[in-house]
Amino acid sequence: MAATQHISLWMEQLGDSLTPRAALQGDIEADVAIIGAGFTGLWTAYYLKQQAPDLNIVVLEAEIAGFGASGRNGGWLIGEVLGEDRLLATLDPAARVQSRALLHDIPDEVGRVITREAIDCHYRKGGVLYCAARYPEQEVRLRQQLADWRTHGHGEEDYRWLEVAALNQQLRLATPYGAVYSPHVATIQPARLVRGLAECVERMGVKLYEHSRVTALQPGQLSTAHGSVRARWLVPAVEGYATTLPPYGQYQLPVQSLIIATEPLSDALWEEIGLRHGEAFSENSRQVSYGQRTRDNRLVFGARGGYRFGGKLRQDFTLTPDEITLRRQLMLELFPMLAQARISHGWGGNLGVARRFQPHMVCDAAQGVAWAGGYGGEGVGASNLGGRTLADMILGRDTLLTRQPWVRRPGSLSNWEPEPLRWLGYNAIIKSFVWEDRTLKQADSPVWKRRLAQGVAGFMEGLMQ
Repeated sequence: MAATQHISLWMEQLGDSLTPRAALQGDIEADVAIIGAGFTGLWTAYYLKQQAPDLNIVVLEAEIAGFGASGRNGGWLIGEVLGEDRLLATLDPAARVQSRALLHDIPDEVGRVITREAIDCHYRKGGVLYCAARYPEQEVRLRQQLADWRTHGHGEEDYRWLEVAALNQQLRLATPYGAVYSPHVATIQPARLVRGLAECVERMGVKLYEHSRVTALQPGQLSTAHGSVRARWLVPAVEGYATTLPPYGQYQLPVQSLIIATEPLSDALWEEIGLRHGEAFSENSRQVSYGQRTRDNRLVFGARGGYRFGGKLRQDFTLTPDEITLRRQLMLELFPMLAQARISHGWGGNLGVARRFQPHMVCDAAQGVAWAGGYGGEGVGASNLGGRTLADMILGRDTLLTRQPWVRRPGSLSNWEPEPLRWLGYNAIIKSFVWEDRTLKQADSPVWKRRLAQGVAGFMEGLMQ
């Protein structure tokens, strides 16, 4: 088995189909040169080719298609972008309605493409359950979140409250307090989608070179160890790996997300758990735990993450015993019936977080550069939006996509603070979240301590906005 198959459960399930494509050899020319064969790069190539079939498009990938976050994530395809309510608040009411419809349509748009292109990525649009579990304060916070959604114009058809009895019809947790259900989420096998997209754009005429790491970028030209590409447009579609391509790393901070998966579970266990219709779920602590049921009946469960000093990328995602144990313990707090289930896989990936937690899509026509990123862990869906948007901007089209508030002018993005401020800030915030979680989880914690822990964590969370 090739080493690349150990990237994640998802990539391993592809079998022996991960033989690298040929690397770039020599100097070539193109209309558009894309760095990165992940979701953003491949969606951009796809929509460009759809609208302008004669474009000569080249994709350069440092490893293999899907090696980065696109082949490692939790498989949530979300019809939203991070911080959307703050962003949409800048629009008038009619424009907000249009923008929300655009976002909610993301899972359906991906569904249309995979149907048209015959990409079997185990797509199921079962919605998502945002659950209050583990301690009662989660219910208070989740009900407030629902009230905020209502204030921003989301109706019952977008987010609705489920009392415990209704929640139990879909998902059974150890200590449920209720949930919010939204239909605007699908679950997928992400490696099958990214690898399927790579094959699709090749059929459309896109040239894809793997093991072709970009070593230098300047206006109109990309260089690798064994060749170069001259192009009118360059698209650095690197998201969490932006730190490898200055100056894009100053706009996106790489953080690490970690995931475990159980062995396939019995039908009897799934009768106890639920998730019959492809629902995704999350637990409403500030350090969110989330998961889905795979087609082969595993529970995929992601929780917590990390940041390395200086925004250093993590290269080895072989999870340590402690990393697996922490996530297994969190899983068992929600699903104690899994006490005997074996954890068969553990993996992780680097993802990009933008300052103020606002994703961005940028086109600098003067420099011939267009890029998108800062998805903050919601990139499976946001990257489709990003690819469509970049395609329209490169083609000079004025569309609903290009008029959105996450489309930013060159030079308008906020930089992250320098070190050691980022490191100190991250650790202070995470420690406050951990303290809150431990305090609230203890049923005998005094009221004053519970309120203090929530207040400190809420204040620290506000500093990130």
